[in-house]
Amino acid sequence: MRYIFGIDVGGTTIKAGLFEESGKLLKKWSIPTRKGENGALIYDDIAAEVTKAMAEAGIPKEDVLGVGLTMPGPVYEDGCLGACANLSVKGGDPGKEISGRLSGIPSRAENDANAAALGEQKMGAGKGYRSLCMVTLGTGVGGGIILKGTVVVGKHGTGGEIGHIPVMDGEKEHCGCGGSGCCEQYASATGIVRVAKRMAANGDPMIPLDPGKAFQYPESEIAKRGDSLSAKDVCDLARSGDELALRALSFSMEQLAKALAVVAYTADPEAFLIGGGVSAAFDVLEPLLRQKLAGYTTLIDEKDLVILPAKLGNDAGICGAAALFLP
Repeated sequence: MRYIFGIDVGGTTIKAGLFEESGKLLKKWSIPTRKGENGALIYDDIAAEVTKAMAEAGIPKEDVLGVGLTMPGPVYEDGCLGACANLSVKGGDPGKEISGRLSGIPSRAENDANAAALGEQKMGAGKGYRSLCMVTLGTGVGGGIILKGTVVVGKHGTGGEIGHIPVMDGEKEHCGCGGSGCCEQYASATGIVRVAKRMAANGDPMIPLDPGKAFQYPESEIAKRGDSLSAKDVCDLARSGDELALRALSFSMEQLAKALAVVAYTADPEAFLIGGGVSAAFDVLEPLLRQKLAGYTTLIDEKDLVILPAKLGNDAGICGAAALFLP
């Protein structure tokens, strides 16, 4: 039996998983992320955890196929890392760092969203599809594109950055990337809340909130919840038939559909997978997204639009990391 370690590096936590070469998850655990020294502490801790797990399970070095890493930032085709703001790490080759600390055990890194897409293709909802697009709807909008089994990275490591495809003109607030009108500003969890609040305040999803202005729809449940409003609330209200919530969510899904239409007409994946925390409301999101996407992809028969919920959930990171060493 041979084994793979899947390591998901996050800003606060490093998640680890031990897998059989078949992809079966045997064990998972996590440790806090120690920042500093441009990643050296992170690499030291990962190597220490892998070494400890090997000793506990009695796994010799030659039985480890590899250690896969997911990083919250761009990873270029040569394996080198772009800036990871949440880790205060930039540059270098994480795979080489880990391999060097583990006496030559193979290791490689991939962007976390790209790895999640690979994990879904090999272990989750994307099984059977050689080409797919994975979208994660969380605090932001992440994405990964796989074409004929190969992750699309690109020269700058920005392949699959669906959240930053510009979809709206006239947006007055800036996205975290520095641009404006990005898909992420409307279809992420924070974006859905922003759109809903704008509509409750102004009746228009494009007019920024004015703290000194009274809500145009004070009777709406969205206005009543104020700062406590969450994307889950908006989805729940839309599910229950709240007209304002449904309009807000429809607008958000239209912006996501615009971004996915760009992917459809450039990469033409076999399936779109929707993951991330917001995807818990897939039953509400999918009909709206399908309707809007069909309207923007008129050269594709609507019955050929495959939109599926991702399956791996919180294990997407470690599964995606392990998938880097799966056939």
